[in-house]
Amino acid sequence: MGLTTVQLAVVLALATSCHAQKNNNFAPGRNSIVQMFEWSWDDIANECEQFLGPKGFAGVQISPPSENIIDGDERRWQERYQPISYSLNTRSGDEGALKDMIRRCNNAGVRIYPDLVINHMAAVQGSGTDGNSCDPGSRSYPAVPYGSLDFHASCAIENYDDPKESRNCELLDLPDLDQSKQHVRDKIVKYMNHLIGLGVAGFRVGAAKHMWPADLDAIFGSVNNLNTYFFPAKSRPFIYQEVIDFGGGNITREEYLGFGNVLEFKHGVELTKLFTGNNRLANLRNWGPKYGLMPAHDSVVFIENHDTQRSGIGGIEILTYKQPKEYKMATAFMLAHPHGETTRLFSGYSFDSDQQGPPGNGWVNEHRWSQIYNMVEFRNVVAGTKLTNWWTDGNQQIAFSRGNKGFVAFTVAGDINADIRTSLPAGTYCDLFTGIKLKNFCTGKVVKVDRSGKARVKVNAKLDGALAIHVKARL
Repeated sequence: MGLTTVQLAVVLALATSCHAQKNNNFAPGRNSIVQMFEWSWDDIANECEQFLGPKGFAGVQISPPSENIIDGDERRWQERYQPISYSLNTRSGDEGALKDMIRRCNNAGVRIYPDLVINHMAAVQGSGTDGNSCDPGSRSYPAVPYGSLDFHASCAIENYDDPKESRNCELLDLPDLDQSKQHVRDKIVKYMNHLIGLGVAGFRVGAAKHMWPADLDAIFGSVNNLNTYFFPAKSRPFIYQEVIDFGGGNITREEYLGFGNVLEFKHGVELTKLFTGNNRLANLRNWGPKYGLMPAHDSVVFIENHDTQRSGIGGIEILTYKQPKEYKMATAFMLAHPHGETTRLFSGYSFDSDQQGPPGNGWVNEHRWSQIYNMVEFRNVVAGTKLTNWWTDGNQQIAFSRGNKGFVAFTVAGDINADIRTSLPAGTYCDLFTGIKLKNFCTGKVVKVDRSGKARVKVNAKLDGALAIHVKARL
């Protein structure tokens, strides 16, 4: 039995909406969102204009912009994930600074994606970053306002794999909002629309696994289209959600793919294993869905975030700035490989304790490491090309081309010293993993490609571990 005209129109409308919320809204010729953890709005605006825009980055994920509880004198980073209202005033800046940053970044070609905290409210009684107060005991958040009827009944999550318990009970004692209530939905939609009106391109949705998919679908489907001052008419906000799923559980990432993308936690876990020598690089031949990853259009791939760099995941210590060589290699592979329509990088601060808040100094600025921003350029240069010329020693050394635009090589055991086909035009190239191209000069190694497209590839396992060249790095 076929669909009626009305039924077909509804199906097409839903399909269009679903697809639109998977569009990352990047400006053409750019790639990668950078999570700029705890950066101020003024500093992000300057970075968009002075560095991110000129270097071809596509976006910034900002820390939660809603008012949060002031968590004592220590001001731990976790306070940003304890909202008490949807007022736009935090230690990153006030609404005026946020609006100015969004405008300046958009004008630089860099999109903004706020971290959205809508699963819960603050568990600590007191005042917040915009002067409002709350009483979690009575579930009173008058600045929204939320009251006791807007929350699920109090209960602790004991079994994180039980859908009802995980989605209705309290994550880390944080009062759990009931997103099935229309009043709660309306307040969340109003908050999201406020940010959309300022010019954001989408949202990272924290703790999505702890909310019912049907509720999120209804909320995301109700928000406005993006601001037409910055985006084409009828553009929808890009939604990417925190759902940790390695398979075999009762809560699956597939439940959330109909109305947005899901963050691919397996990506960072597996690359950590591979680039620390706990799996063979040769196995990367099947990287992508064959490796158990989500389809590229459904996911956002990344190495680390603010949580995993402190506590790891699944008992695995994830690569961070504290293992710089391996971290750069894993990030370079992510940016060189065609899998992943949306890649996300991280830029934060150094820390000695897991709960340490942002410093006055001590910023790591991972996105300014030459091996990382050079690979952002690499990904832009090779966009649209396929992986070709796969080469491996069968163990811990690999190399591959991206069509006739770029070539990379990696080793975690033993030096590479081999003639390998690159398919690049003949010439001398600057290795962008060991140096920077300055006009016709390279500050690092050079690679000579002959007329047949082959090159003598040399990579020192202990010093560098990787090599990268592309057609714009020809001297």
